[in-house]
Amino acid sequence: MTTDYQIAAGLDVHKRFIVATILWTNGSKFQEKFDRTVQGLLALKNWILQNKCQVVACESTSDYWIQIYDSLIDHLPVIVGNAHDIKVLSHKKTDKIDSEIIALLALKGMIEPSRVFSRHHRDFRKLVRLRHFLVKKRTDIKNRIHGILDTELFHLSETLTDIFGVSGRLIMIGILQGDPADKIIKQIPWKVLNKKEPEIRNLLEQSLSQNALIQLGHCLRVMMKLDEEIGLLTKYVIHYAHTNYPRKVEILKSVPGVGDITAVTLIAEIDNFKDFSSSDKLASWLGIVPKVYQSADHQVKRSITKRGSKLGRWILTQAAHAAAKKKKSVLRDFYEAKKAVIGTGKAIIALARKMITIIWHLIVTYIPAPS
Repeated sequence: MTTDYQIAAGLDVHKRFIVATILWTNGSKFQEKFDRTVQGLLALKNWILQNKCQVVACESTSDYWIQIYDSLIDHLPVIVGNAHDIKVLSHKKTDKIDSEIIALLALKGMIEPSRVFSRHHRDFRKLVRLRHFLVKKRTDIKNRIHGILDTELFHLSETLTDIFGVSGRLIMIGILQGDPADKIIKQIPWKVLNKKEPEIRNLLEQSLSQNALIQLGHCLRVMMKLDEEIGLLTKYVIHYAHTNYPRKVEILKSVPGVGDITAVTLIAEIDNFKDFSSSDKLASWLGIVPKVYQSADHQVKRSITKRGSKLGRWILTQAAHAAAKKKKSVLRDFYEAKKAVIGTGKAIIALARKMITIIWHLIVTYIPAPS
C-alpha cells in the first residue's frame, strides 16, 4: 500500500453527521463537522478538495460510507476500512479523536482497504439481500401460524408434511371462510385425501377461537403477499444474473447442491472471484476458516471466524447441506468421511469450504476447451 501521502483526511461517519479531520505529516490539522445531508456531503467534498487531500479514509459503517465514496472516488483515493480492524488499532474515545486517528492511519498507510463493488453491482446485491430479508420475514410468519394452530391444539402439522402446501392452505382458508368440512375436503387434491382423509376430517371437527381466527387471517394474508413479492424479486435477480454473469452462473450450478438462488447469492456477495489470489483467501473472506491461536509451538484451532459476508457464508452452508444429500456424489463421500471423524456440524463447514475451493478454481483457472 502507498505510504507516501503528505495530506490525509479521516472521517468518522454517523447517521446524522460526519466529523472530518485533515492531517498533514508535519502535525498540522483541520477539523470540521458536516451534516450527513446532500448539502453537507457537497460541503465536505469541497472542503477536502480545497485542502488538496491526497487520500480519504473512513470505516465501513453500515451503508453510511457509500455516498461519500461515490462523490469522492473520481477525485482521489478513498479507503473504506473494516470497522473492527480500525477499532483495534485506534482505541477510539471521542468523535474528534476517532476521525484524527483514522486520518493518521491513512497517512501512514496502515488501513487495509475493504473491497468496494461498483454501483451497479451494489444495487444488484441490495435486491438479492432484500429477497433474503423477505424470505426470512415469511419464515417468521409461518412460525407464528404454527404457534397459533398449536396453541389451539389444531395439530395440522401432524397431519400434513407441509401445512403451507396446496392442501394446507386450502384447509386454513376454508376454516377462515367458515366452510363446512365436506366442502373443504372436496377441494383437497386426491393424492393427499386418499391417504389422509380420516385424519383431516377428524381435525376439521375441531373449531378455533375467534381470536385465533383473526390472527390466522392476518398472518395468511401477509404470507401470501410476501409470496408474491418474493416471486417477483426472484425472477428479476435470476434474470439479471443470467444476463450479466452467464459463465459464473453456469459454473456455479454445475456444482452439486448449488441452484439458481445459491448461485445468484454467491455472485452478488462475492462479485469478482479474481480479487482473491487463492481459494484460501476467499474462504477466509467468507469467514469459514477456524480461528487460530498460536504460542511458541502450541497451536489451537477453534470455531470459524464468521467474518466477511454473513449472507454468503449462510447460503454456502445451505448449499453444503444440499450437497451432503446428493447421491453418488464425491462431495457427499467427502462429507460422510469427515462426519465420521469430526461430527455433523464441523463436517458441513468443511464441505462448505471444499465447495468454495472448487468454485474458485473453476471460475478463476478453468479455461473451456475450444468448440
